[in-house]
Amino acid sequence: MLIPKLAFRNIMGAGLRTWLNVIVLSIAFVAIIWIQGMIEGMNNQAMTALVDSEYGGGQFWHRAYDPYDPFTLDEAHAPLSSTLTELMQKGQATPILAASGAIFPQGRIQSAQLRGIDPDQRILNIPTGVLKTDNPDIIPALIGGRMAEQTRLHIGDDVTVRWRDIHGTFDAADIRIVQIMSTTVQSIDSGQIWLPLENLRDMLAAPNEATLVVLAKDLDAVPADSEIWIYHGLEDLLKNIIELIKSKSMGSLIMYILLMGMALLAIFDTQVLAVFRRRKEMGTLMALGMPRGQIIGLFTLEGALHGLLALLVGAVYGIPLLIYSAAKGIALPVEMMDSTGFAISDTLYPSYGIQLVIGTTMIVLLTVTIVSFLPTRKIAKLKPTDALRGKVA
Repeated sequence: MLIPKLAFRNIMGAGLRTWLNVIVLSIAFVAIIWIQGMIEGMNNQAMTALVDSEYGGGQFWHRAYDPYDPFTLDEAHAPLSSTLTELMQKGQATPILAASGAIFPQGRIQSAQLRGIDPDQRILNIPTGVLKTDNPDIIPALIGGRMAEQTRLHIGDDVTVRWRDIHGTFDAADIRIVQIMSTTVQSIDSGQIWLPLENLRDMLAAPNEATLVVLAKDLDAVPADSEIWIYHGLEDLLKNIIELIKSKSMGSLIMYILLMGMALLAIFDTQVLAVFRRRKEMGTLMALGMPRGQIIGLFTLEGALHGLLALLVGAVYGIPLLIYSAAKGIALPVEMMDSTGFAISDTLYPSYGIQLVIGTTMIVLLTVTIVSFLPTRKIAKLKPTDALRGKVA
């Protein structure tokens, strides 16, 4: 217990120098957890929104379908297999039919993707129930807030839509905007018009056909691929967002290095100064019979205690700050989030997992201990007589 008591007494005796180091290190510690929590919260919100509103528990795609190539939509449709039809009848899957088209709002032409979906589906978080109608003369349509802003359409507006059926014949009809949904997922909003599935099938002359099938999240067993229908799991569907999050995490690594570098440099300088200024103290301890290893341990422990104190100080103001930000969220400009491509709302809720907190704590303590040990290596070569005279080596 002698070494810990001496180490604690020495750093407390340093006064302001100790607390400046502790405060700088605690700021770096809290900032790393806060930034990483924001990235993790962004990741969780984006993936949850995509799964709930677009991907479900996975999707079966027509073999010709490519979501990034609208020219594939002309060929990317086929009748459902018997297995997928059975899942659909059980409410464990919902088919979606997609086609390229154009609309003419206020006399302007704008390309759009027509998507047919069952109004009674409960798999995706899309308000498709508004697509039900008892009037056969009206084709109800659902669009998102971004699409409404792009086209300047409002609820109750009629707009002409043009499409080409599977035989290559162009046709047109009027659709009525019955609802404008608010969603954070751009891929089901921008450039998308949602129609009742059977209406779009009639328009395309494609009875019982679909482009993709969305599975329920609680589906026990996924059917095997067929010659036409290819399964894409969530790992494949979320690959782009996962890679984007990784790139954001790597970018934040530079900030982590800068923050930790400033804090560790202060500790390193303090240790170098301590070794230089306390030469006679080290010589006295050696003359009294204290082994060099214990003296090195004493100075290393003094530096490591800066890390422990930084954790305690950081916890005093960091825990309330992190809890408040996780509960209330962080307001972000809508325009900024739309430009990033993340499927999150204008309020970001950070996520601070126990793994993140423990991992950051261990990294801080380990790096502080290593940095504290490096300047003390000179003590191993120090002679007691030289130390008593004030010589370092």
